[in-house]
Amino acid sequence: MRVERICTVCGRSISWRRKWARDWESVKYCSDACRKRGVSQRDRHIEEVILGLLDTRAADASICPSEAARKLADGDDWRQQMEPVRMAARRLQRAGRIDITQQGRPVDPDTAKGPIRLRLRPVGVQL
Repeated sequence: MRVERICTVCGRSISWRRKWARDWESVKYCSDACRKRGVSQRDRHIEEVILGLLDTRAADASICPSEAARKLADGDDWRQQMEPVRMAARRLQRAGRIDITQQGRPVDPDTAKGPIRLRLRPVGVQL
C-alpha cells in the first residue's frame, strides 16, 4: 500500500514512482533541488514570521503571504521571498498549525490556483 508522502522542504505531495518501489518508506524529498536545499534556519525564521503575523491578528483573521514576504525583504524586492514563504506555509499547513484558504475555505495547497490567504488553525480542528 502506498502511503502519501510529503516533501520535508517544500511541503508538496510526492508522487509515487516505480523506481522508488524498494525505498518508498524512506523517501523524504520530491526532487533533487529540495534534497540539496534542505530546511535551513532561514526557512524556520520564515515560519516564525508567518506565525508572528498571525498571532497579532484576531483569531479568525488571515494574512496574505505577501505580508510575510514584505516583512522579510529588508528593502530588497519582496517578490523574491514569495516562494520561500509559500513553502513555509505549506510546511505549517501540513504540520497542522495553519490553514491555507481561498474565499475563506481551507484548500489543498497542491491544487490551489490563484491568490491564497493564511490563517491560524482553530484549536482542535483537523483536516
